[in-house]
Amino acid sequence: MGCCDAPGLMPIEEAMEKMLSPIKPIQTTLRLPLADAIGFVLAQDILSPINVPPFDNSAMDGYAIRRADLSQQAILPLAGKSFAGQPFEGEWPAGSCIRIMTGAKIPDGADAVVMQENTEVSDEGIRFLQTDVKPNNNIRPTGDDIRQGDVVLPKGSRLTARDIPMIATLGVSHVEVVRKPRVAFFSTGDELKPLGEPLLDGQIYDSNRYGIKPLIENFGCEPIDLGIVPDCPETLAATFEQAQRLADVVVTSGGVSVGEADYTKDILEQLGEIGFWKLAIKPGKPFAFGQLSSAWFCGLPGNPVSAVLTMYVLVQPMLAKLAGHTQWQAPPMIPAVTHTAFKKSPGRTDYQRGIYRVENGQFVVETTGNQSSGAFRSMSLANCFVILERERGNVAEGETVHIQLFNSTLY
Repeated sequence: MGCCDAPGLMPIEEAMEKMLSPIKPIQTTLRLPLADAIGFVLAQDILSPINVPPFDNSAMDGYAIRRADLSQQAILPLAGKSFAGQPFEGEWPAGSCIRIMTGAKIPDGADAVVMQENTEVSDEGIRFLQTDVKPNNNIRPTGDDIRQGDVVLPKGSRLTARDIPMIATLGVSHVEVVRKPRVAFFSTGDELKPLGEPLLDGQIYDSNRYGIKPLIENFGCEPIDLGIVPDCPETLAATFEQAQRLADVVVTSGGVSVGEADYTKDILEQLGEIGFWKLAIKPGKPFAFGQLSSAWFCGLPGNPVSAVLTMYVLVQPMLAKLAGHTQWQAPPMIPAVTHTAFKKSPGRTDYQRGIYRVENGQFVVETTGNQSSGAFRSMSLANCFVILERERGNVAEGETVHIQLFNSTLY
């Protein structure tokens, strides 16, 4: 333990290793229509069964020529037309050209396409204003984009809106994917009230589930919302039993600190085992990870910023591994110059909320203001985390820090 490590708190790097090392990817696979596969992880490589494009085609509206003909005369009579889906057929007389449209098949023997802007239509035929034409000008060759047999997407890739149309160009109608991890989640606490109901003295609205559910969906998992569970040992135990029957991972919000009414730890020790309980991270110190008899468990802190932060930083990579998403990567760390000061005490890795922008090619960042773990407005305003090292203290304006831009799951 380093001189600045908080006693009894596990460094975040060690926690990540302990969470990821025992996780094995889900082995259940599904064969889905391509249109239904977005967000799933590929269970097999996508190999191209064809060349794309499958034939030489024109990149421009214009005229297909034999360059040798154009070198002898600047006006060529029109011999026919080639449209997309309606290629030129028949014999092509020497010393003539063929009208061709973008995407249309290149006629046999053509070695260039001259764009129509470089031509004029005359009584004698097509006058070419450009006579020095390079070989294969404006011709997209067979397999220019994808060659038959290419690995277009490797196993372990999560399918995006950019991938689906690419696969469709191959004529592939169905794909083999990994079943999405099922994540059951619930909030704990007598103080929590459902939205739309009046608050009584000492009560607050349960906002955490509304942050956890979209993150689960954006991570590529199936959410199972079990609602609000009161601080009752019997009810909590029954909910845990139900959750692990339904899901691969159980996520709770609240009940993982050290209060007298926090029963989660005792119940976990009865139903499974706890891997670790407290982390050297701020916000999010009371984060728990463990294993139930038939599911993994992640206990998020009750404060709303802490819940979303630990879900994003710690639970996201674990769920990616469970889903078989081998291409997942954490957002990179980028150096940035501070335009405001940041308060920090040594001892824990601090994830503060920041707003970055680029000025003269340099990333700059400023605080969103109130960094309390209960102040979610600062999270709503942010577009990055300012990650301050465990041993670091206060940061003055003008110092360099490292920021992590939010990935798509927070947008």
